[in-house]
Amino acid sequence: MEFNFILSTIVFLPTLGAIVIALGRGLSDRGIKLTAALFTLLAFGLSLSAYTQFDSGPGTPSFQFREIAAWLPANLNSQYHLGVDGLSLPLVVLTTFIGIISVLVSWGINIRPREYFAWLLLLETGILGVFTSLDLLLFFLFWEVELIPMYMLISIWGSGRKEYAAMKFVVYTIFGSALMLAGMLTLYAAAGTFDMEQLAAMNLASLNTAIPLAAIFFMIMMAFAIKLPVFPFHTWLPDAHTNAPTAVSVILAGVLLKMGGYGMIRISVSLFPGVAKEWAWLLVILAIIGVLYGAAVTIVQKDLKRLIAYSSVSHMGYVLLGIFALNQVSLTGAALQMVSHGVVTGLLFAMVGVVYEHNHHNRDLTQLGGLARQMPVAAVVFSLAGLASLGLPGTSGFVAEFLVFVGSFTSNAFDGIQLYTILGILGIVVTAGYTLWMLQRAFYGPPLDKFADVKDANAVEMIAIFAFVVAIMLIGIYPAIVTDVIGNGINPVMRFLGT
Repeated sequence: MEFNFILSTIVFLPTLGAIVIALGRGLSDRGIKLTAALFTLLAFGLSLSAYTQFDSGPGTPSFQFREIAAWLPANLNSQYHLGVDGLSLPLVVLTTFIGIISVLVSWGINIRPREYFAWLLLLETGILGVFTSLDLLLFFLFWEVELIPMYMLISIWGSGRKEYAAMKFVVYTIFGSALMLAGMLTLYAAAGTFDMEQLAAMNLASLNTAIPLAAIFFMIMMAFAIKLPVFPFHTWLPDAHTNAPTAVSVILAGVLLKMGGYGMIRISVSLFPGVAKEWAWLLVILAIIGVLYGAAVTIVQKDLKRLIAYSSVSHMGYVLLGIFALNQVSLTGAALQMVSHGVVTGLLFAMVGVVYEHNHHNRDLTQLGGLARQMPVAAVVFSLAGLASLGLPGTSGFVAEFLVFVGSFTSNAFDGIQLYTILGILGIVVTAGYTLWMLQRAFYGPPLDKFADVKDANAVEMIAIFAFVVAIMLIGIYPAIVTDVIGNGINPVMRFLGT
């Protein structure tokens, strides 16, 4: 047994907070919110502590802060095994950061707040568990934990077609999870272990599997493709975003989608490098379709939330491109893009929430206009988030996309990848178009009399949005603060790929 408790504490602090909120019947509504803020803040503080202690220097072990304990019969060869490397630790910090921000942007929740914040904190635990698990069975269990909280948060506290959106999310997720579990069990039957490190060290191509290795790869990959999401499995995302409460949209865009990209690198590429090389061409094509299709559909959206949701489909296509260009620079860019997209799109959805709550619950771009006069702070921050989304130099978006494009253009994963990279770059042009159009329609047109009484962001909202701004600018100006750590996680993946 090997245990130091820091990762378990980070993972389960939100759950402890959820239990305190659920059982603390004497807590007022304000007390519930303060309790949620305290536990998420503690988790964020511990994740930052782990980040500063992480050693990413040459020759250091990839996985650190290990926690290993028996939790099932020994003959199943599955353990409670947690650990983080340079790939997962930035996502852990991102998740805890988004966790505290999601509580702040939920400060106005007054409908059944006890249940709301309990589900919100339980959702955070599920996501953190995915990023820290080094056992396939444990990974799967944490993957499933987020399902019920997401369903409850959307179906109860959402708006519009909230029950439909929640059920659509569940159906897609369960379909992908079922295939992933079948693939993992098939792999276990052949390899005799759920341990990711042991599986990565094996030559899985030499195993006597019940079905072809490529089939196992795609069974597991399906769950990640749905979660990222990859075209054509993306249709659940716009509905979920449009009808979810603001905090859930922030979490969904900020970290939930990253579970898909993380799973692709940690499992699909690391455990199946040969299959990943063989089918890289198909996944890169799907990536470019996602980039261009997502950007094209975004242009015609009238609802602010739905517009940003489709932009996520486009931007997560860059993650898929970076991963399956199978180049060290592109993989580093893909990992950084996950972090960058988390803070940039998280801020965009937070800003939509601010605008929606302050302008009589209106997100229709055809009815908005001139809000910069009434909401100058919101207008400036929304503009910054939009410019970061299209890759303005000095922001996190520029660095991440630059690394993805340089890495994929110089990749030798397959013939013709340079053409696909150029097509992907064209997506930035479309992104600039819909971003500037959105900002013009919402903020910089003639002021409208019906919004004369609209107020700017309040103090709690400003704390949340400026925290995002700091993260975007810090990564954009000094990307090494993240890329140096990411390199620790990408180097072993390159060894698995034989480069």
